[in-house]
Amino acid sequence: MNIHEYQGKEILNSFGVRIQRGIVAHNATEAVNAAKELTEQTGTGWHVIKAQVHAGGRGKGGGVKLAKNLKEVEEIAGDIIGMNLVTPQTSAEGKKVHQVLVAEDVYYPGDSETSEIYMSVLLNRATGRNMIMYSTEGGVDIESVAEKTPHLIFTEEIDPTVGLLPFQARRVAFNLGLSGTAFKEMVKFVTALYTAFEKSDSSLFEINPVLKTSDDKILAVDAKVTLDDNALFRHKDYAEMRDIREENPTEVEAREVGLNYVDLDGNVGCMVNGAGLAMATMDLIKQAGGEPANFLDVGGTADAKRVEEAFRIILKDDKVEAILVNIFGGIVRCDRVAQGIIDAYKNLGDKVNVPIIVRLQGTNADIAKELIDNSGLKIHSAVEFQEAADKVQEVLS
Repeated sequence: MNIHEYQGKEILNSFGVRIQRGIVAHNATEAVNAAKELTEQTGTGWHVIKAQVHAGGRGKGGGVKLAKNLKEVEEIAGDIIGMNLVTPQTSAEGKKVHQVLVAEDVYYPGDSETSEIYMSVLLNRATGRNMIMYSTEGGVDIESVAEKTPHLIFTEEIDPTVGLLPFQARRVAFNLGLSGTAFKEMVKFVTALYTAFEKSDSSLFEINPVLKTSDDKILAVDAKVTLDDNALFRHKDYAEMRDIREENPTEVEAREVGLNYVDLDGNVGCMVNGAGLAMATMDLIKQAGGEPANFLDVGGTADAKRVEEAFRIILKDDKVEAILVNIFGGIVRCDRVAQGIIDAYKNLGDKVNVPIIVRLQGTNADIAKELIDNSGLKIHSAVEFQEAADKVQEVLS
């Protein structure tokens, strides 16, 4: 589950991570009041207005701007709230901005130069260990750093059964070229950051940039946080942070009826039971010359109601030119699935306007094929994986 920057900072702050302070505003008037309150709390004279959407690259799209007085706060907040923000990580339509974060200016002058650092904490799936990834080249162009100068990116792997050791936190600070107060502050920052990652059951913490201020403080200026959905039962307060306005509406609808659905850009809808089989089915569609329009796992109980809901959701995508149903009848009998497909097809009526290929394997697969073939409906049955692929290719051509 993705959350907004201000929510990520709240989590970080709760574990002792120093953050750039800010207040959320939903309109220009609230933004001005937030700026006044922030000035009283922090003494900041300038304010950074940041669009709160689930997408990176907000600055490049005009979603992050500096306001040097209250009039500019009002004007900038008014311009950003309600806009469709287009960034390198959004679609061409962009994402509508419903709120902004009015944050303190932390790039104030002082005894030393400020510097921006990239830092993230995530799971290295290849090793089964958590990993801190960091670089002295933080800022808006971190992707080009990874592409052109990968030697400037460091990693620190952590055994999750042992946790982050003190020497590892010190090594991060050393590799970043810090010394004195900044070195000590970075050790504290890294230690608190890893604790936040672990205790919040997150799958990703990405902070770009981590800032070394002119007076050697270390703080998080940004926060991209992805929480593990499977652990939300332990964090009821985090579950309430979900903003469904930022999510694909079809995916939200699917989740509400208990389906695992991910929207894709292809032309062949998939209805499968089991994530592994779903991935294999998507590969099959690619090999047949099509493109998967979705990932959809109906689960082990592919009854008539779930199948009908799955059809409805797939058919919401007007790019879909065919649907491939690929079900393994282990937990559920194939004949029951076949009857569910027939019932769902009849209930949907004219809404089914694309060819449907059905492959059922497992318990009572032969009976299931007979049901499909004798149904009188425009459903193509298949037995083998390759046969299903050939039928997909046939209907697309």
